[in-house]
Amino acid sequence: MFERGDGGAVELRLSRDERSLLTGLVAELRALLDGAPGDPSLRRLFPPAYDEENDERAYRDLMGDELLDGRRAALQLVAETVDRDRLSAEEADTWLRALNDLRLVLGTRLDVQEYTFAEELRPDDPRAPALAVYAYLSWIQEQLVEALSR
Repeated sequence: MFERGDGGAVELRLSRDERSLLTGLVAELRALLDGAPGDPSLRRLFPPAYDEENDERAYRDLMGDELLDGRRAALQLVAETVDRDRLSAEEADTWLRALNDLRLVLGTRLDVQEYTFAEELRPDDPRAPALAVYAYLSWIQEQLVEALSR
């Protein structure tokens, strides 16, 4: 999957299907950020910074676009590098942020809780395909963290 290369770079070994899945997920999240920034599934990407409503509104007015642009840039970098076989250390770090964002949004949509994977997933559960994608994103993120920490 990922291996630490020379100079902190990361070797990227993904199948064509994995690359296609990641490309599609990145495009979906970009479309959501661009078209529906108030969507409830994005709430974990932009948690409140202040308890007071006026303070929070002022913060969003000041920092909202910058926070959104940072997430868009991370997704764009993944889209641009998903077909490569090697990532720089900086690109790999950006991949981690984008993977985390994808997991947060999907986990929010699925209402993933600590106990969600405690029992075996039933094939007849309508959430099974999306939960499998969530588990894959978690695994790939873990693999990348391990490669970067070597």
